[in-house]
Amino acid sequence: MASSSELDDMFEQMHIPEGYKAEIVKGAVFMARQRDVHWQTTRRIVRALEDRFGLDAPITSDVRIDFPGELNGFAPDVAKFIDSAEKDERGRWRYQDVEFVAEVISKGTAANDYGAKRIAYATAGIPVYLIADPYTGRCRVFTRPQDGEYKIDLNAAYGMPLDLTRTDVGITLATEGFPRD
Repeated sequence: MASSSELDDMFEQMHIPEGYKAEIVKGAVFMARQRDVHWQTTRRIVRALEDRFGLDAPITSDVRIDFPGELNGFAPDVAKFIDSAEKDERGRWRYQDVEFVAEVISKGTAANDYGAKRIAYATAGIPVYLIADPYTGRCRVFTRPQDGEYKIDLNAAYGMPLDLTRTDVGITLATEGFPRD
């Protein structure tokens, strides 16, 4: 198995076709085709965060962040950082500054979002983790990370507002416009 720095070098040199997203999850590289449904959902989440925090808020989409665990270089569909967030010596955002992550399910990588990523995000102490699943038409919101797991798991159908006002993001997220696949 390649070392972390060897894998980083190979990943940085890898050609990723237009319309695809690549991530490292537990040392394996995953690529997923980005669909319109995926982008429309991501865009709605980003817009809700920008409405709350402003256009200059530190929010990214599909930007690599190294998370705790064995070789985890994730590119969350949406990541919101604290206002004082700073990049590390390699020019990457630090997972310690992430306060919200959202993933929109793709068929080929759903197991990562519900499994390895959920564990890594909880281990990293990410206060709010949202999964939007266009195949089931449901959202799951995980909060209160402790000891590598989330203590609260809210499950809601598309169309139900997600009350995140008591979390670090402090918004109610409308889901009635989330597209289905």
